[in-house]
Amino acid sequence: MIRKRHLSTTGYYVVSILLAVVAMIPFLWMISTSLKSRGALMSIPIEWIPDEPTLDAYREVFSRFPFMRTIGNSLLVSISFTLITLISASMAAFAFAKIRFRGSDVILKLYLAMMMIPTQVTMIPLFIIMNRLGLIDSYASVILPSIFKPFAVFMLVQQMKSIPNDYLDAARVDGAGIFHVYGRIAMPLCAPTLATLAVTTFMESWNDYLWPLLMLTDRNKMTLPIALSTLNGQYNTEYNVLMAGSLISMIPIIIIYLCAQKQFKNGLMAGGIKG
Repeated sequence: MIRKRHLSTTGYYVVSILLAVVAMIPFLWMISTSLKSRGALMSIPIEWIPDEPTLDAYREVFSRFPFMRTIGNSLLVSISFTLITLISASMAAFAFAKIRFRGSDVILKLYLAMMMIPTQVTMIPLFIIMNRLGLIDSYASVILPSIFKPFAVFMLVQQMKSIPNDYLDAARVDGAGIFHVYGRIAMPLCAPTLATLAVTTFMESWNDYLWPLLMLTDRNKMTLPIALSTLNGQYNTEYNVLMAGSLISMIPIIIIYLCAQKQFKNGLMAGGIKG
């Protein structure tokens, strides 16, 4: 029995390591390609370790367009998008989970039903709204849709419902107002789910291409995915430059995940399984 258990555990680790190696192959190829010269890209057999590694591709990325400004634009949009999503979604979830009002269950179900509507369907109405508000070619037009995020509300509602009402009642007895209860009690107890949402929402905004492309026409305001798309030529693509730009664009996401890794894992386990 013990031997079977050891064999099962060993098999699990072997399979996990193999899957991890397979998943890392594209990433390793990106690193290898970004360090190659243009002439070595199509060499056969493939050089996983370049014979003459060079940083020319990275220098080329910074010379093609104002790369640091583009990164700053993406950081501004992504951080603002994430903060607004967390604030608006947590307020809505707190209201649905802990404030009883007439029709709350029906409104919540209708709100969550919006998750079934593809984002592409809402782009034309949103574009018309932004145009009439005079927000085209502004960061606000890219950020404002973050106010309405049904999936974020869904995850936080599950977590809010798991908070014992005794905690909230005790705070009210001590004279705490509704915003004090929300900010000082409910929000800290939802930290794992908030961390998960922060990472996933930041990734969504950071990698978003289509919506910023529709909203932003000024070259100085373009975000990183739009800038990287300019590296794709109509007839020829310099893959080493493209891979260098893609690797640089991954750095903020990796840093955020490493900083919130523990909370992220806890949030994945707690956020969507409690009813």
